[in-house]
Amino acid sequence: MDAQPNPNPNRPDLNQDQPDQDQSDRTAPLTGREFQRTPGTEQWRVLGDGAAAFFTGPPGSPNHALGAALARDILTDAAEGGHRAPDLDLRGHGLRVGLPWRPPGFTPEQVALAAAVTARATPLGLRADPSALQDLQLTFDAVDTDSVMAFWHEVTGHRRDEEDLRDPHRLLSPIWFQPMDEPRPLRNRLHLDLLATVEEVARTLEVIPELGAATTDAGPYGALVTDAEGNEADLLWREEGQDRWLADGLDLSDWRQVFDAQAWYPCDDTGTIVRFVTAVAELADTAAQPLRVAVRPGWVVVSTGKDGWENTDLAPLAAAVQATARGLGLRAASERARFLQLGIDAADVEGLRRFWCATLRYEPDPREHVTDIIDPRGIGMPLFFQEIDGGDQPRRAQRNRIHVDLFLPDDEVEARVAVAVAAGGRVLRDRAPFWWTIADPEGNEIDLSTSIGREEAWGD
Repeated sequence: MDAQPNPNPNRPDLNQDQPDQDQSDRTAPLTGREFQRTPGTEQWRVLGDGAAAFFTGPPGSPNHALGAALARDILTDAAEGGHRAPDLDLRGHGLRVGLPWRPPGFTPEQVALAAAVTARATPLGLRADPSALQDLQLTFDAVDTDSVMAFWHEVTGHRRDEEDLRDPHRLLSPIWFQPMDEPRPLRNRLHLDLLATVEEVARTLEVIPELGAATTDAGPYGALVTDAEGNEADLLWREEGQDRWLADGLDLSDWRQVFDAQAWYPCDDTGTIVRFVTAVAELADTAAQPLRVAVRPGWVVVSTGKDGWENTDLAPLAAAVQATARGLGLRAASERARFLQLGIDAADVEGLRRFWCATLRYEPDPREHVTDIIDPRGIGMPLFFQEIDGGDQPRRAQRNRIHVDLFLPDDEVEARVAVAVAAGGRVLRDRAPFWWTIADPEGNEIDLSTSIGREEAWGD
């Protein structure tokens, strides 16, 4: 059984499009299509979790300050207008702005906010790049969805909704669960790595036996945990101090090393957030080093990207960020640090890397002996590849219980399908205009999806 991903999986999709509803009533919630067709939202796209826009500066060296200036204007406007600020993800090459989707649809206030953000970006020298937008989620097929969801709720720390798990901070990818008709008992070729603080991993390992799951000791660095249907996660770290970022002569005690070194700061004061984000951007640009800054309601999270802490030039920058935070009265909540990545077992590692780089628009990690592929936008989770015995035909023939969903702009999705096929993929299911299931050269699946038009198709 295969069901397509959608923002509201409680209602089935129909494979037909419907005319737009009357948009004259601006007080009514808007569908995704109506949102995109409203004047002022031309540079925005509706994806899996809501609407988003990506504003980028001139190419070249990292320029966090441009995105920080737009973030300042957005946060200030939100505070003065008394409305909720959007999600902000600052990178050295731009700023992603997200408006989360909530039932029953987008509000006129969100439309006005989207238009105002675009108007703020242009005078700053930022241009919108809709082609840079995508949302990645994971889907688990399960016989007993309640049991499997309960396990992954504990492992990820995501909030549990009716049919999916979502990171309450919208930093890590959501996981959607759908029923399958028959068990697939052999080991998946996909698994998750989850890194958290030593204390959080210890807490998780304590509750795993209560969930009908198994734990395999993988040595001092972590443990392999398996849910009742065989889906796996590697939990790291295990021993005291493994999650600390240590550098001679520097105080980095606010940071936690979870592959992606992170510093979490709770804050509800807009002025303090603006000053902190502006200062972090200036520090990063002065050091000519990339940092990632996420602003969510009540939180600012600064991070390095996977293995960024290995760059010795980043340690002094991280220490300066910490000193700035403390100078503004911010105190870290280190226990929040988490990191998620997806591992794929492959008989032909390089062949699968090429497929997934093309399909996700990722880039190969340039380090020797590292099989990772990474999102150049710094938004999506990394993927890595592990070699398996190509002769294990039963395992290679079984359909995985885990697959990837990629939500794309409606004006990008068909072109991405063509790219995936050109990279060696096969179209298994064509459910145009909403989604296409593509198998990579070894049978691992990805759904390339768009949300536009679904709400109209779900109607009467």
